Amino acid sequence: MLSSSSVPSIAGILLGLIPPALAIVTWAWKVMNWVWLKPMKFERLLRQQGISGNRYRFLFGDLKVSSLMLRNANSRPIGLSDDIAPRLLPFLHQSLGTHGKNFFMWIGTTPALNIMHPEQLKDVFLRIDDFQKIRLNPLAKMLTTGLAHYDGDKWEMHRRIINPAFQLGKLKLMLPAFYSSCNEMVMRWEKLMGAEESCELDAWTDIQNLTRQVIAQTAFGSSYEEGKVIFQLQTEQGELAVKSMHMVYIPGWRFLPTKMNRRMKSIYEQVQSLLRTMIDKREKAMEAGKAATDDLLGLLLESNAKEIRENRRRGDRKVGMSMGDVIEECKLFYLVGQETTSSLLAWAMVLLSIHPQWQDCARLEVLQVLGRDRLPSFDELNHLKIVTMILYEVLRLYPPVPLFARDVPNETKLGELTIPAGVKLLMPALLIHHDRELWGEDAKEFKPERFCDGISKATKNQLLYFPFGWGPRICLGQNLSLIEVKIAMAMILQRFSFELSPSYAHAPMSAFTLQPQHGVQVILRRSSV
Repeated sequence: MLSSSSVPSIAGILLGLIPPALAIVTWAWKVMNWVWLKPMKFERLLRQQGISGNRYRFLFGDLKVSSLMLRNANSRPIGLSDDIAPRLLPFLHQSLGTHGKNFFMWIGTTPALNIMHPEQLKDVFLRIDDFQKIRLNPLAKMLTTGLAHYDGDKWEMHRRIINPAFQLGKLKLMLPAFYSSCNEMVMRWEKLMGAEESCELDAWTDIQNLTRQVIAQTAFGSSYEEGKVIFQLQTEQGELAVKSMHMVYIPGWRFLPTKMNRRMKSIYEQVQSLLRTMIDKREKAMEAGKAATDDLLGLLLESNAKEIRENRRRGDRKVGMSMGDVIEECKLFYLVGQETTSSLLAWAMVLLSIHPQWQDCARLEVLQVLGRDRLPSFDELNHLKIVTMILYEVLRLYPPVPLFARDVPNETKLGELTIPAGVKLLMPALLIHHDRELWGEDAKEFKPERFCDGISKATKNQLLYFPFGWGPRICLGQNLSLIEVKIAMAMILQRFSFELSPSYAHAPMSAFTLQPQHGVQVILRRSSV
């Protein structure tokens, strides 16, 4: 028999167990909602609107299948005339054939809705508050955040501060750096050729070095050698970040001491330290009365100082970018500034090798405008109409970013569709740029003449073409990239003709940008035109 005195103590024990039990039940409910109830609700809402896709698979969704398809696609090269979409976006390409243009796929427990209609695309790009940048998982954030990943007030402030650095007047001041770096590359190629009629080289390696040298000088006033460690670290971090985005991210996973987590943290800390030292040095020079230089870092710090002064004068507590913010923008400069440009120049060389008649047309134009030795002035770049048409067509067939994505933070309407909060939107630039319904039966062919009257005429004023994004969030660096590639292409065409080497393997691969997996092996010859 229990004594009467023992009853209160048992009751106290039972009462003490209630909070932990409630916590366990609450936690279990949240997990069940995350891995099953919420995905099933998403699926029901999307199917009710006539959108099809695979059935939800517990926790992983379509990630396992899509990752396996991508690995298999990247395991072997393709033919020069083969469609590149099955290699770059194999799951989306297959789903397009199975479900049509309106379909969804599962990124873990979250559905991602494919958007390809021009009016819907325009809506998504314009309504930046309703359709926001994808929230990176904490591991991917170690690569970079910066302007490309911000929304709301922070995005507006960063865009306002950074924008002056990319105005055409400032870009003109960077031309000497473009000339110098491009000249180094073509002189190296001439030296490799020596007295021979031709030589073979991997242009991709030299193109990467060129664009890194340019971004090192124009962004930070340094040489490639000084920035080499940062480039190498950011490249490795990019590969690890992409790998992390193809996995289901479990909250708290980044704290586990896995090999990948430890390496990503180590790279993050090294890059932070290197950039902090560089920025500190520049800020101290400016405080000592030294004028800000015309590189992107100098212009950024000058614009940020102006923002801070104006805000303080108004009594505004938002005082501009912090040191951490400036570091993230510098990481973005290093990464995006050279990746997009190297991608465009590499694929331009590949396509002009496959289509030598267009290479001859471009060379003839360059020689007519510039002669064989003169460097192009800023205004003369606008006279390279054929070169511009070619670059637009390269960007259409091989967009640097094959897939754009957005988050939907709140339930919203997109045309006749109701998009539930939490769904992601996918805008596959590659599939849209190659769509025969939008571009005609020759959509997958290299035909620069389609841009002879500009982009608006080629697209019939519809949103069918967005290699650098579109709307308020269009890439700030697009003009810098196009100017650099025009200069490089003009200087190459003045001196050389080129063709693909028999050792070239056609293997487009989507890393951070669209890159040649096995390089660009070409045979260079001295231009005889």
